[in-house]
Amino acid sequence: MEWEDYYEDYSMFKKMSTDEDGTYQAAAIIGHDGKVWAQTANFPQLTTEERIAIMREFDEPGMLTTMGLYLGGTKYVVTRVEPGDVMRAKKPGESVTIKKTSAALVIGIYPNPGISNRCNGIVERVGDDLIKRGF
Repeated sequence: MEWEDYYEDYSMFKKMSTDEDGTYQAAAIIGHDGKVWAQTANFPQLTTEERIAIMREFDEPGMLTTMGLYLGGTKYVVTRVEPGDVMRAKKPGESVTIKKTSAALVIGIYPNPGISNRCNGIVERVGDDLIKRGF
């Protein structure tokens, strides 16, 4: 699969990456190996340590819940982790949802916590679609 085609054709990721309705300010699909599959131009540059910490939290929840989640150096408070599935975090005025698939992390950063249910649903649907495709 060409990820540029996925980005262009897949309406849910397209919706994640647009700010026309104020939903997301940044979104990305990042492989477990750190390779960026698709992302918005303003998505923060994750360090290897940040990505590894996210992966560990999905396998053994607790560390980021205590220490905080970092994305591109910005700290978020982890509010919920469903082991091996979904993580949610926030800081004042901004929230994050991360869906783990067998090969990637789908990450959405959105500025308005009041729309979290809709944003969470979009991230999870993109992740579920990748899972159905074997990723």
